[in-house]
Amino acid sequence: MVRIKGTIGAWPVDLSIELDAEDWAQLAAQLPVTAAEPAKPAAPLAAHSPDDKQWLLVQELLRSAGKIEGPTLLGELQALTGNASAAKRLLVRLRHSTLVEVEAGADAPVYRWVG
Repeated sequence: MVRIKGTIGAWPVDLSIELDAEDWAQLAAQLPVTAAEPAKPAAPLAAHSPDDKQWLLVQELLRSAGKIEGPTLLGELQALTGNASAAKRLLVRLRHSTLVEVEAGADAPVYRWVG
């Protein structure tokens, strides 16, 4: 069923049209056939937000260092972001990233780039 409700000028309109399966098939046959576009792969996330830019910088920092102990990395992240809570969020993001392995060090965890 198709329901059209609204106004035409000052006149109220409430129209219901009931179509059965055969009617829908006839209606669909009247539509032009167009080839569906193949789905495009999603573009990689552009680094527009500060969080994304920081994330890319963190990845580069760890990639260039190879591995860093947790407290040292946290200090670097605080210097990068300017606040402790943003640094901790990035540290958690690193911990859950498939690009990084976290190993148990003697005194603190060690973050190692594997990406």
